[in-house]
Amino acid sequence: MPTTLEHADLDAMIADLPSREGDRVIQLREAIREAMAHEMRQDKRVFLMGEEVAYYNGAYKVSEGMLDEFGPERIIDTPISENGFAGLAVGAAMYGLRPIIEFMSWSFSLVAADQILNNVPKMLYMSGGQWGCPVVFRGNDGPGGQLGSTHSWSVEALYSNVPGLKIAIPSNPYDAKGLMHTAIRDDDPVFYLESERILADKGHVPEEAYAIPFGRANRTREGEDCTLVSFGRPVHFCEQAADMLAEEGITCDVLDMRTVRPLDSEAIFDSLKKTNRIVVVDQSWPFGGVASEVISQVCEKAFDHLDHQPLRVNSDDVPTPYAKNLEQAFLPNADKIIAAVKKTLG
Repeated sequence: MPTTLEHADLDAMIADLPSREGDRVIQLREAIREAMAHEMRQDKRVFLMGEEVAYYNGAYKVSEGMLDEFGPERIIDTPISENGFAGLAVGAAMYGLRPIIEFMSWSFSLVAADQILNNVPKMLYMSGGQWGCPVVFRGNDGPGGQLGSTHSWSVEALYSNVPGLKIAIPSNPYDAKGLMHTAIRDDDPVFYLESERILADKGHVPEEAYAIPFGRANRTREGEDCTLVSFGRPVHFCEQAADMLAEEGITCDVLDMRTVRPLDSEAIFDSLKKTNRIVVVDQSWPFGGVASEVISQVCEKAFDHLDHQPLRVNSDDVPTPYAKNLEQAFLPNADKIIAAVKKTLG
């Protein structure tokens, strides 16, 4: 069994991306599992650790069957102690291992904030390049469906403020697999944010390993009238809005950013040159969010291409409601996006 994954291998996986079309259809959770299992077969330094990842097969069944293949030394159940097992991951990564750490919910990562925000992203800098932290932290991000305010954080706005981290947010099974391969092979710490609400979504996913590069957006719809920018679950809301607007003769470019650190700003600017209007959709709160950063960059670097002020569609600026109807009203949705697009068109 090899003990290292060379960068040349990753470059080859990126250069030769397989088609998104085909007969093989699996769930997004299965796509993540395939990537993790493949990397564990290739590199004995890779292991998975977290609450219920082993004998229970994962709280959301992402790690189902992995204990049977890799055993309890590499698929490791932990106590309910995020700060403890996140800290263990820091030490393991510093000394040559490549941990994958599952937070049952990214809301629970707040318990480990000192480890994942104060130690992980700063270790390479603080050690003068002697120790890196190639850790993948992954788990459910955002409202999962009536889980209450304290279990429904969308942490991308909070964590994207920290230099030294990379943040990947897949919206579909194909990207989920490719982004996970890249995350595990990356020498920097990666926060991989999954939405529990789309883990069962199905799509074509090739059997072979492939890597989607960080910082490269994917255009999922072509249009001329407005640019819709999003990532993760809200990409689906944008696509729904774009399809509904197309029935009225209004066409939208839909950009799935895939990663918010690094952010493919050039893809946004290139689309804006064509449409001259932009709406950014972000499931985190509006104040200081990722949407705010995207709009700031647009105003700084592409202002001359704007025919209308940039608009954003966020979750409402209140704690996440528990009631099902209020939770749905709280989140971005196609109707809110359509209203924003039509406002940019005057």
